[in-house]
Amino acid sequence: MRHTATSPSIQDQQKLFARLLVTPAMLVLLLVAVFPLVYLILVSFQGITMMDNSSDFVGLLNYRAIFNDHRLWEAIIHTLIFLAIALPLELFIGLAMAQLFLNKLPGRQIMIGLLVLPVVVSPVVAGAIWSLMFDNRFGPINQVLAWLFGQEMTILWTIRPELVYPAILVAEVWQWTPFMFLLLLAALANVDKSQLEAAAIDGAGYWRIFFLIVLPSIWPVMAIALLIRLLDLFRLFDVVWALTQGGPGTMTETISIFTYNQGFKQFETSYTAAVALLIVVMLSAVVMWALKRVGLSR
Repeated sequence: MRHTATSPSIQDQQKLFARLLVTPAMLVLLLVAVFPLVYLILVSFQGITMMDNSSDFVGLLNYRAIFNDHRLWEAIIHTLIFLAIALPLELFIGLAMAQLFLNKLPGRQIMIGLLVLPVVVSPVVAGAIWSLMFDNRFGPINQVLAWLFGQEMTILWTIRPELVYPAILVAEVWQWTPFMFLLLLAALANVDKSQLEAAAIDGAGYWRIFFLIVLPSIWPVMAIALLIRLLDLFRLFDVVWALTQGGPGTMTETISIFTYNQGFKQFETSYTAAVALLIVVMLSAVVMWALKRVGLSR
């Protein structure tokens, strides 16, 4: 009997060619992402500090120190406070703006272009802008309040404990609400109009249509937008640093500012690596849980 070798099919050749094209990019990603993570894990088990550059293995010493570091857990609480307030505000204001601009308004494109300008600005620049706005002597906010109340106003927005959180939240919401607005506007524009018209003909009210038709339709986009902003807020640094540098005292110190202070001011390199690894694990768990809830992970 005569045996003939079977040649690979065209589909197999296309798959092999596709893998060859993707391989260089995958290698670069592995080099950029995996190597720093592995190095971070190794450093977290060492005792590298400003005074001692020892690479000796110290076991779980740095991780035990995490659970006894009250300042670290306070920084996590501060971060969660910012997240719990800013995220709903950005969602509700962005959704309200998206509903408003869904209609054909005069100068709609120009107004949308102006509204998204804060997103283009660097967070450090945005923080510097708001630092000037809140200046107690020359800031326009105090000057407007003085004009309204008819007396000189010298409010220390970034120093007084009861005002520093509102000041940071105003700057953060101002910059990132347009991001939520753009995503939700695109999602609302793609809602099936025939369903909305059919529900209106059947006598459904605005809120009933919104919760039963509009909200389920835009939920996937809304969930991704919330996840992106949640991750951004958890590593909040730029605006807070530009406004208060974590002050007064450590009242507004976020987890990112705490990590920066420990790593680049106190030079507790190995302890900082342990804290950074803790943050990576926490954020990874949040992302996996969120993707499973949205239905993007199987």
